[in-house]
Amino acid sequence: MMNELQAKIEAAWNDRALLQQTDTQDAINAVLELLDTGQLRVAEPQGDTWQVNDWVKKAVILYFPIRKMETIEVGPMEFHDKMALKKNYAELGVRVVPHALARYGAFLAKGVIMMPSYVNIGAYVDSGTMVDTWATVGSCAQIGKDVHLSGGVGIGGVLEPVQAAPVIIEDGAFIGSRCIVVEGCRVGKEAVLGANVVLTGSTKIIDVTGESPVEYKGFVPPRSVVIPGSYTKEFAAGSYQVPCALIIGKRKESTDLKTSLNNALREYDVAV
Repeated sequence: MMNELQAKIEAAWNDRALLQQTDTQDAINAVLELLDTGQLRVAEPQGDTWQVNDWVKKAVILYFPIRKMETIEVGPMEFHDKMALKKNYAELGVRVVPHALARYGAFLAKGVIMMPSYVNIGAYVDSGTMVDTWATVGSCAQIGKDVHLSGGVGIGGVLEPVQAAPVIIEDGAFIGSRCIVVEGCRVGKEAVLGANVVLTGSTKIIDVTGESPVEYKGFVPPRSVVIPGSYTKEFAAGSYQVPCALIIGKRKESTDLKTSLNNALREYDVAV
């Protein structure tokens, strides 16, 4: 079934005239249904790495032109959009606090809690995860089990280019208030990001725990404790401070995975 769906999606991607055909629309709708129920993912773990299923992203992109604008009424509120909202939260076992919203095509596993927040199409949010107040989970982002996305966290989305990896937050990670994670960055299992950490594809992530710094880009190793930092960079106009992220230690094995961000940072004498 998957091979047949993929073939139809790839054909329509190369020839948009096929979008007028019923069997092509049926294939696109089938992929979105599989995404919505978690039977298919834009990216999936393969050991210590992740595989991006770019044909699934193509299906999400192709879903937009086959949809028509419609008015959605939710009590006294009105929306006007092409995309339906996710439904049946009680049946799914998901707690959704007003005014939380998730689009159809996003998967929310049993035990997810959504405070007033937003989860976009193609995203995958696994069991036990908290999406806290005003946090956003962008299109196709992959969020693991027992993750805490604190207030105001911005998890970036990605649809194009189709080969680009989505943002990935692995199991047990704790993302502090107002953090931004975009451009396909991956945060390893049980890592802790302190408030206001910004990770882009070009952000230097510097491990300063040893005698010499160790630099990463686009990846925070598992159990790392990370805070915002800066380094001096030379420009034609002079020397200026450029943002980076600093790995200041590892989350201790003895630390309860449900510990607060404050406690995790206090272990390293970081003011909170």
